[in-house]
Amino acid sequence: MYIIAILGNFTILFTVKTEPSLHGPMYYFVCMLAITDLVVSTSIVPKMLAIYWLNSREIDFSSCLIQLYFFHCFSGMESGIFVAMALDRYVAICHPLRHSTILTNSVVAKIGLAMMLRSGMVTLPYPFLLRQWPYCKTNIIPQPYCAHIAVVKLACADTRINSYYGLFVVFCVIGLDVIFIALSYTQILRAIFSLPTKDARLKTFGTCISHLCAILAFYIPSLFLSLMYRFGQNVPLHFHILIANVYLLMPPMLNPIIYGVGTKQIRDRLLRLFTHNRT
Repeated sequence: MYIIAILGNFTILFTVKTEPSLHGPMYYFVCMLAITDLVVSTSIVPKMLAIYWLNSREIDFSSCLIQLYFFHCFSGMESGIFVAMALDRYVAICHPLRHSTILTNSVVAKIGLAMMLRSGMVTLPYPFLLRQWPYCKTNIIPQPYCAHIAVVKLACADTRINSYYGLFVVFCVIGLDVIFIALSYTQILRAIFSLPTKDARLKTFGTCISHLCAILAFYIPSLFLSLMYRFGQNVPLHFHILIANVYLLMPPMLNPIIYGVGTKQIRDRLLRLFTHNRT
């Protein structure tokens, strides 16, 4: 899964870079998504493979906090990129004549920077909150990477502030992002159903399929994981670990497949590239 994620996301980046017709807002956001997927998976999976292959089952506490920060920061950034993609689809479908004037290159860059700053700032308190607690319980984390709630559970102190802040981040980042995406698609569906013919409606909705699939692959495991950590005391531990690994591994692997296969322009470019190489 890691190899597919690395090869797939680098292929997406190379394809968009080398094809001038793909130099547009939607594909810039796809590149941002590919970069976040590469960072999320690379911050976690090499250590995970060391656990499985080399029996390297320890991690320094500072390294754990760094891993935790990168994981949560870029996961939050990925959620923000999905909002930006929803905005792109909204403008492309509801205001097609103004798409190129609204989403200029500078606006796309500012949106990407805003998503990075937002995620970096809301994730920054995590390591500082975790560093202040005494740890006198077990030092074993069940899953093969450091996550905020998993480390909080090792502390022998009143860690309600961590739980409250974690819920605040979930609702203010993931929650607001889901609301913005839902609002965008409400307007998109209204515009689609107002089109005169069935073919036009299907063709227009087809431009959103890749985005919707990527959203489901990201948010459904995220929702399960968040709810299980807070309310799933009776859920078997191995199921916790399974969902945690699915949440980490699935989106970086699926996103390049979804956009490589589901987006006609990227698919055509890849086919031309491989056909040319074989010739």
